[in-house]
Amino acid sequence: MNNQEIQRIVSSVMAEINKKVPVGNGNTSTGEVPDISQMGNPLNVPDPENRSAYEDMMKATSARIGVWRAGTRPLTKTMLKFRADHAVAQDAVMSYADEAIINRLGFIQLESKAADKDEYLTRPDLGRILSDESIAKMKAEAPAGAQIQIVVGDGLSAKAIDANIEDVFTSCKAGLESKGYNLGKDIFVKNARVGIVNCIGEILKPELILLFIGERPGLGTAESMSAYLTYKPVQGTVEADRTMISNIHKGGIPPVEAGAQIASLVEKILTQKTSGLDLEL
Repeated sequence: MNNQEIQRIVSSVMAEINKKVPVGNGNTSTGEVPDISQMGNPLNVPDPENRSAYEDMMKATSARIGVWRAGTRPLTKTMLKFRADHAVAQDAVMSYADEAIINRLGFIQLESKAADKDEYLTRPDLGRILSDESIAKMKAEAPAGAQIQIVVGDGLSAKAIDANIEDVFTSCKAGLESKGYNLGKDIFVKNARVGIVNCIGEILKPELILLFIGERPGLGTAESMSAYLTYKPVQGTVEADRTMISNIHKGGIPPVEAGAQIASLVEKILTQKTSGLDLEL
């Protein structure tokens, strides 16, 4: 049984449990199954001592708090939503970015040495290196020596790229262009790990690489994306040499706002000629 089938079964059960409570965007009268993973956390504690504080706390976070219990076990609907969110997270890891979005944004499309998702998950080292064919393609189509090279990688959540990349990429690129920076040809890498920037930097030798990549999905959201900024990355550059902005999604840092923040951060990195722990923010 795959994740979509699990999601459908769980959603059907939840629809029965919550017949009097609207769940997600589904229409049960027409046979459409509601999306349980889009349901917020309900107020399950039957008689909270401080209801006002409880409600404020529930509004402030998507974490599983105040879920109550049935004896020593979680409530059925709490457990089912957990299963549904877990299925969504698995789907985000195993899926690929929407090709229509990648084509629309005009990226050079490359691949890492990881041949598929199974190899990507079991061999992280292969996700940090471009395939031989992609190296040749990049050398032919991407100019070397740019001041800023933008790279997008699907990472551990293609869903994060689909949900955020158009807004954050457009906002960020507009900000960088307004500052007069020389930008390289934009690149997308399939089955990419963060370390792919070392491989790209070794070949294209830009002053800075800005990488947008899908974060490992959690049970709160599968749409969170990060931006990694690395000054003059080469083989051997370590994580402490990178500056990162995380939690880019509609429930965290809004994509458009993140794009503006990144443009300002790029200016600091290029002025100080360093990134990571040595950068003074």
